[in-house]
Amino acid sequence: MRAWASLLGLALAAGCAQARVVEEQTKVQVKVLDGYGKEVAREIVVTIWRDTDSPQPHPALVLNHGRAPKAATRAALGRAKYSQVSDWLAREGFIVAVPTRIGYGVTGGDDVEDSGDCFSKNYRPGYLAAAVQTLAVLEMLRARPDVAPERAVVMGQSYGGTTAIAVAALNPPGVQAAVNFAGGGGGNPETRPGSPCAPDRLRRLFADYGKAARIPTLWIYTENDRYMGPTYPREWFDAFRAEGGPGEYTRYPPSGQDGHGLFTRAPDIWAPRVLEFLRANGYPAMRPLEFRKPRSNPVPKEAP
Repeated sequence: MRAWASLLGLALAAGCAQARVVEEQTKVQVKVLDGYGKEVAREIVVTIWRDTDSPQPHPALVLNHGRAPKAATRAALGRAKYSQVSDWLAREGFIVAVPTRIGYGVTGGDDVEDSGDCFSKNYRPGYLAAAVQTLAVLEMLRARPDVAPERAVVMGQSYGGTTAIAVAALNPPGVQAAVNFAGGGGGNPETRPGSPCAPDRLRRLFADYGKAARIPTLWIYTENDRYMGPTYPREWFDAFRAEGGPGEYTRYPPSGQDGHGLFTRAPDIWAPRVLEFLRANGYPAMRPLEFRKPRSNPVPKEAP
């Protein structure tokens, strides 16, 4: 019996040693309309993260990247990964998909998120295009045998944060929560620090999202966001809530030189709030895991 117990212990230890977060890559065919009515079809590159030791089927989580002001930076994105946060979410039990949307990095293609001149922005089509890509990635995940099709979360940073709210306004079945980090649009800390283009148009857009959305949302910002400013995000959230959108708002003190980067710079700060929100909205078993350092392999610079 002692020998059997020793062998069983060694087998369990070996299984734990083999358990790890693995990174995969796939492509998803999507079709969207840009702000000028042009139809664009393209395969987008998607990075997938999963923990080999987490119970299956996994809930799904789609994490969207932001949008740099310069076209050259968008083209140089490489493959969107958000390695540290994706690793953490995978260890929390999610299967995480990070799409590189049309117009960025390795996916390339037309800039379907172009919203026009600063003072006459047409934001809605770009966010809808990003939301359509998000839903296509969700469908790809749900076709996998290791994914629970009725359990999903959408999350995003900056432009991706607004995309999470746009998805919530579509109320896709099985999506239980949406998390918006520093969401907004039209920001440029070099030319218009703290003063995004056409903020009133964003306020009206978020109000429209609030009329439709019935999925719980969490909005996270900082006081020194040089893209969105200290006051506009709260106005956008209030417009969303005034029209019936379910949401919670958290604003953190200044973080670094530009709080817009809180998502990647200091995940330990926001993680407890996100855990609290997700536990209250369908994921009570989430644990306060520590963040690990990104892998040693080079990671392309990611959009803000």
